[in-house]
Amino acid sequence: MEPALLVLEDGRVFRGQAYGSPGETFGEAVFATGMTGYQETLTDPSYHRQVVVQTAPHIGNTGVNDEDPESRRIWVAGYVVRDPSRVASSWRAARTLDDDLRDAGIVGISGIDTRALTRHLRDRGAMRVGVSTEETDPQALLGRVLASPPMAGADLTDDVSTPQPYLVPAVGERRFTVAALDLGIKAMTPHRMAERGIEVHVLPARSGLADVLAVEPDGVFFSNGPGDPATADRAVDLLREVLDAELPFFGICFGNQLFGRALGFDTYKLRFGHRGINQPVQDLRTGKVEITAHNHGFAVDAPMDREVDTPYGAARVSHVCLNDEVVEGLELTDGARVRAFSVQYHPEAAAGPHDAAYLFDRFTAMMGER
Repeated sequence: MEPALLVLEDGRVFRGQAYGSPGETFGEAVFATGMTGYQETLTDPSYHRQVVVQTAPHIGNTGVNDEDPESRRIWVAGYVVRDPSRVASSWRAARTLDDDLRDAGIVGISGIDTRALTRHLRDRGAMRVGVSTEETDPQALLGRVLASPPMAGADLTDDVSTPQPYLVPAVGERRFTVAALDLGIKAMTPHRMAERGIEVHVLPARSGLADVLAVEPDGVFFSNGPGDPATADRAVDLLREVLDAELPFFGICFGNQLFGRALGFDTYKLRFGHRGINQPVQDLRTGKVEITAHNHGFAVDAPMDREVDTPYGAARVSHVCLNDEVVEGLELTDGARVRAFSVQYHPEAAAGPHDAAYLFDRFTAMMGER
């Protein structure tokens, strides 16, 4: 097999075999802990410009199908696995994962100790990385890694957002209409709303308040997405206008970070982030613990012990990660009524788990109360 080289920005070197497309790629090295759902991971726009390390050792055994992609293409900058499957054994598979990566031009590496790489990233933090099937000199590749852009300060939503608005119709009778700002939305998210009788108008990231109001929404949704939330001033300004208009709001992941900024909180970069489908989160309102799907490298800096008065009402932390006490949700109240809320994780949960699906019901109930 063709050799491949992986070099981290701190100089750590791993040698393996080419996987996917030959060539060279750069991005932020992150690890994802899911034991399944690799197709959803690869097509999640939130992974734009990231080189994903799969902690599960055996990847590709169910192949790739045409039903599970979360967007129009594979978004990861590179892919790192230990033991790629030699065959695809699912009746749903249309092709192998290796073929899909090659066709999409995604440079990968296999046959390395992904456990050692993951432990290194946990100790040192997420960092820039290069993967190459062309370069054999680690020092030469390291120079190009250090010249590549970091994730902090990256403004990436325009890269992944839809260029034109589109409609996801309600399943059955239409009960509500939602304007969804596409900052890197996954296909399952509007589908989960449609299942609840919501007609979803998915809007480009550059949309303004006039575009939102033009669909006569009962509520507004901000999606997940890649990059540094500190760069998303335009979307934060729009969200403040939405709150001024007293429209019900729901945000996930990147949308949670922008909600935090709109309320006056800061955001910061996590050491190595949360990525995978097995993260424990507690809903502070109910005390319930959920196993949730995550993909974020940034978080909101908000106090856990008190409410904060904002120009829009009282804001408080609603969810917390039980691994490291990172803020995982916010809510804004007007008296006893919740008028806006967000979570840092993915309640659409493709490919699982589904503990947090109730949040779509909470959004639906909030619009009904209005």
